[in-house]
Parts: sequence; structure tokens; C-alpha cells
Amino acid sequence: MLSACKSTNNEVIMDNTFEAKYELVDAKEFNDNIFKLVGEDFTVITAGEQANSMLAGWGGIGVFFDKPVTWGVLRANRYTLEKMRETGTFTMCYFPEEYKEDIMKFGMASGRDSKKMEETALTLMQTPAGVPAFEEAKIIIECKLIAATSVNKDEFYTEEARQFFQEGFDDAGDWHKIVFGDITNIYVKK
Repeated sequence: MLSACKSTNNEVIMDNTFEAKYELVDAKEFNDNIFKLVGEDFTVITAGEQANSMLAGWGGIGVFFDKPVTWGVLRANRYTLEKMRETGTFTMCYFPEEYKEDIMKFGMASGRDSKKMEETALTLMQTPAGVPAFEEAKIIIECKLIAATSVNKDEFYTEEARQFFQEGFDDAGDWHKIVFGDITNIYVKK
């Protein structure tokens, strides 16, 4: 099993502390309030061999094809989405309130044209499966990408939703993606 890895300037340094810090929780036993986690704490989605993170405020957890899954709505031009597609894996991390200022940085700029991953005080590491996450996270949901399907604004029945998706299209030149991931592991900080 891989150990946790800290990243300094994208160099990986081995650190055998993952299992000591996190408990593996069965998805059926996970009982945190997803409305608070996603809607108030916000989701930090991280993916890629050269990891990139983004902040997400829309999404959830449920059952799809008889498996526990996550889902989220991402703009098509998100660099993290590109990284998710490259590796086929990603994490969704949730943090204690004390890290709110640090995670908000992931929503301010694209990793494609900024150094936001180097500017955060958070410690990048890998899960035992080698998927990037953060040592300070209270919850890490590790996922395998199963779909990134395009939104059709005309399928939404409120003007607010249609306008939101049209603005996203105008920005990215493509429709938002609804991203689904099989939950492979859930880790909760001990």
C-alpha cells in the first residue's frame, strides 16, 4: 500500500502516516450531512499526476447503477475536469472551518494559468491508491470517474437555471458537465 506523500514544488516525499491519520469508512456507514458539506463547507476536487484543485459548491452523493457515487456540476473549461479525464480518478475533500481561507483560493483562479497549488498552506498528499488529496482534510472521498455528461439548458424548467447554464456556455464555449464518480474509498480523519 502506498504511503501518504507530501508535495513540495510538485516533488513527492514519502511519509508513512496516512493510515495513522485516517480511518476507512464504508460508504453505507458514512453519515455526514452532505448538504452542509457541499453547500457550506464546499468541496475541494483534486485530480491529476501534477495535481490541480478546484472549489465546488454543487453536488451530492447517491446511488447510481447500484453503486455509491458522487456527482457535481462543473464548467466544461475547468482545468481540474481536464485532469480528472486524464487520470480517471479524483478526490473530494472537506475541511474544518479553520481552513476556509485556504480552500477559497482554489475557487479564485485556474491552475492552468496560476500557481495556486503552490500558494496554499495546505499539504498535498496521496491516498493509498495514489490519488491526490490534502493532509488537513477531515473527509476524503476518493472516486473513479464514470461519466462527464453535457448539460442541455433547454432541459431545465426555470429561467434561472437556463440563464446560469447559458452564462457558463458563453464563458467556456461548451455546456457544463455533470460529473459522476464511483466512490472507491471514504476516509475520515481520526
